[in-house]
Amino acid sequence: MTPENWLRDLFASKAVQEGGVIRRKARDVERFAGMGLFWAEIHRRGYQVAENGGQFVIFCNRAPVRFLTDPPQS
Repeated sequence: MTPENWLRDLFASKAVQEGGVIRRKARDVERFAGMGLFWAEIHRRGYQVAENGGQFVIFCNRAPVRFLTDPPQS
């Protein structure tokens, strides 16, 4: 599978189409697509990515991301 095909498959999921969130291992992104192509596609789409514990969490929309350290106030 080519890097372009892997990226196309990654961003073809229902979660992406609905503006949701997907998760992939950072090492898989590097192995199958390469960081350069991956980041170019993220920026082209206007998405954001968080990394934690070797995982990329990809926010497949343009909404702001807030990291909460305490529960939201009611």
